[in-house]
Amino acid sequence: MDKLNRYRQLVQKKLHDYSENKPAYVNIEVETIFDKERDHYQIVNVGWEGQNWVHSCIIHIDIKGGKIWLQWNSTEDDIAANLVAAGVPKEDIVLGFQSPFMRQFTEYAVN
Repeated sequence: MDKLNRYRQLVQKKLHDYSENKPAYVNIEVETIFDKERDHYQIVNVGWEGQNWVHSCIIHIDIKGGKIWLQWNSTEDDIAANLVAAGVPKEDIVLGFQSPFMRQFTEYAVN
């Protein structure tokens, strides 16, 4: 299997696993959004918490330029470390939520 397809399958599996963690005591749906054509992958919470409407992106990952871009992570998990543990080299992971200047100080790819 080529690298791109392996990364696609890995990202989809990881997000599917994360989506199994449903918020307790609220009427919130956890949606996985996979744009397989353009390689955009998200987990979004949608629903009601009491009288408040909830619509929030929990995790956002893109694959571009042969690398996995972590665009957003509002979980407590270190998704980058989980990807490394699954066999993704650090040089193929970009912390997109970090400014381009700050990325040089991480152990991951700059872009």
